[in-house]
Amino acid sequence: QLQLVESGGGSVQPGGSLRLACAASGATLNYHSIAWFRRAPGREREEVACISTYDESTHYSGSVKGRFTIARDNRKGTVYLQMNSLKPEDAAVYYCITVHYKGNICRPFGSWGQGTQVTVSS
Repeated sequence: QLQLVESGGGSVQPGGSLRLACAASGATLNYHSIAWFRRAPGREREEVACISTYDESTHYSGSVKGRFTIARDNRKGTVYLQMNSLKPEDAAVYYCITVHYKGNICRPFGSWGQGTQVTVSS
């Protein structure tokens, strides 16, 4: 069974950068479309970015478009989220998950992992 593990979180100042990684155990994620979601305290979990497995097309939420980049390295079986120009409102626990990706809509399925914490403060 595919299980995804997130890593790369940390604490940065506003304007800083982080790169998150999503790797799989139990199977390869190379045959799945993958999305990053995040949940901030007191808020609903929200989609951040998705990448398809077929043509590597991507979709971003409006709040991160132009600052975040999702990419996959199938040789390493890893999906990355490069986050630049971080803002305090980006602070959250970030999760990766398999999704059905069609027409810029990404519907998660499978199990949520533990996530990785991103803190943005001065």
